[in-house]
Amino acid sequence: MKYLLLICGDESAAVHASDGCEGWSEEMTSRGVVEGGAGLAPPSDATTVRVRDHQVLLTDGPFAETKEQVGGFCLIDCEDLDEAIEIASKHPAARYGTIEIRPLLTGPPPDLS
Repeated sequence: MKYLLLICGDESAAVHASDGCEGWSEEMTSRGVVEGGAGLAPPSDATTVRVRDHQVLLTDGPFAETKEQVGGFCLIDCEDLDEAIEIASKHPAARYGTIEIRPLLTGPPPDLS
């Protein structure tokens, strides 16, 4: 089953941005569970897009002002939620921020027309 790990933290997490993953990436790659991932630029670099009444509305910065922001993501493929939890709990960011685990939807994509 595929899961997306959303790596989140507050402003204090920025000091960890260049820490690396302390061997987590190497271990998970050797286990064959990591399918991709990346760190993200800070929320101040975000552009938010909305369409209302057929007009494209752009906003600089994040969609919502929240204490924690998404700082990166990892796509993993593992047996079940228990293994996803074990993988997420080993990520160094779990010690200073939070990691949200989301299963990927399966089946045909929704009709967006």
